[in-house]
Amino acid sequence: MARKRTSQSRPIFDPASDQSPVAGSGFGTNPLDPYAAEDAVSGGLQSRPNEIIGGDSRRELREQVQALCPPVPGVYGMFDRTGELIYVGKSSSLRNRLLSYFGQSAAGEKAGRIIENARAIEWETQPSDFAAQLRELELIRRFIPRFNVQGVPQRQRPVYLCLGRKPAETFFLANSPPEKDLVAVEGPFYGVGRMSRVVDALNKTFRLRDCSNQTPFLYADQMSLFDLQPRAGCLRLEIGTCLGPCAAACSRQEYLQRVNEAESFLDGFHSEPITATQEIMEAAAANRQYELAARARDTLRSLNYAQKKLGNLAEAREHYSFIYAATGYDGRAIWYLIRRGEVVDVAAAPTDTAAYRNLKPRLKQWAVRLTAPSSRTVSDYPYTVSIVASWFRKHRGELKQTFAPESAGRRYRHLTRVAAG
Repeated sequence: MARKRTSQSRPIFDPASDQSPVAGSGFGTNPLDPYAAEDAVSGGLQSRPNEIIGGDSRRELREQVQALCPPVPGVYGMFDRTGELIYVGKSSSLRNRLLSYFGQSAAGEKAGRIIENARAIEWETQPSDFAAQLRELELIRRFIPRFNVQGVPQRQRPVYLCLGRKPAETFFLANSPPEKDLVAVEGPFYGVGRMSRVVDALNKTFRLRDCSNQTPFLYADQMSLFDLQPRAGCLRLEIGTCLGPCAAACSRQEYLQRVNEAESFLDGFHSEPITATQEIMEAAAANRQYELAARARDTLRSLNYAQKKLGNLAEAREHYSFIYAATGYDGRAIWYLIRRGEVVDVAAAPTDTAAYRNLKPRLKQWAVRLTAPSSRTVSDYPYTVSIVASWFRKHRGELKQTFAPESAGRRYRHLTRVAAG
């Protein structure tokens, strides 16, 4: 397969489609690229430089990467002989990362398996490493390439820990955050197995139901036409791990109190589930119930993972509400509006007085958004909080590139000079 440049006139992938992109079709529009609209007006359909190479051997692919791929931030996709996207990755230096796939050290690793199946490589440059991380996760969520999610425990498909589903709220997992009927949602977390253990432990600790939403629920303070004694749908009421909203064993207020306590665990401030699981493990070990102790140990590890991740997310939500000016190596710096740790809007960084004047109405809207009452369940990009939390934890110096919308007038000239440098 010969090298092939992307065409400005070819169709791009429709993000509303469920199909995977075909080699050479591009990755589609980027919702967090503010320059896309400008490029579309100027006649281009792809908002970022995009290129594809192909070959029937590792040597052909390596030679083309060495000759054509730039050492700049970006994302890349690997396609097999049928043109199916099998892997998406990112790097602060595309050229160096792609060349590493052809080294001897990668032969027996995951990278070796990927490149053995690859017949084409497509890359899309990004203005910064931060932008590349956001784009990579967006593409993985959209296309779910098989090498990103299968057989690799560290990169399993993300799941979200949700609390909701009236009339009797419960913890549950979702591949993407539901749009309604939620009290709170956090994530993403990785590892469906361990997060399932977390959900089971949380529902038992806070005595929330875990049955189907088709179960009839009746609270003790609800009126009933008939004087019937409802029966619990399972044994959890009898053993004390559920309040029994299906059997009128609690009032709505009593159940909501436990829901509120459960929500505090998502804030990273409640250790009752970990303490309870620790006690179960120690008691089982003392009584030589080794299978029960082993299950409790696995659950404890899962809860510790979830609590650590929740702590990081809580820190981001508490402290990260500002504009972040991410430097663009190509002069295309981006201003990200980050609210409670999530990227909620983007704008092209102004480079002159006229551009700043055009941006001022939007900056006023951003100031209102940052001061609006907080909502834990409504967001266009909930998955970005994990990237934001990790980014500023690893790059504390980047906090100097943040500011409030009200300070944009004093900061933009300085930040644009820094970006240009």
